[in-house]
Amino acid sequence: MPCYHCGARQTDPGKGPSAWKRGVIADEQVLVCPDCQSTHDWISDLDRCGSCGSTMLVRALGETRCRACSWTKTAPGASSRADGTLADDVAEALQRRFER
Repeated sequence: MPCYHCGARQTDPGKGPSAWKRGVIADEQVLVCPDCQSTHDWISDLDRCGSCGSTMLVRALGETRCRACSWTKTAPGASSRADGTLADDVAEALQRRFER
């Protein structure tokens, strides 16, 4: 996945963690390259948690979840009714795991 701002492609770090950052913009997970982190106000572009206002959001299985407070937003059109698919089973397991 390229940087959402400049289009640069992510490369594997030589050693240690990646310098790239993740975020959510318009309900889509995006990556931000190190150059854009230092030259662009990328944090102001990020979606914010509907509960605590944090930008520490992650996308998985059609949901946006806040890593700060565990608030969850289901994608528009997503059904909470399980129909027996693997994706539904995984979504239910994640919901049970992260519910407080």
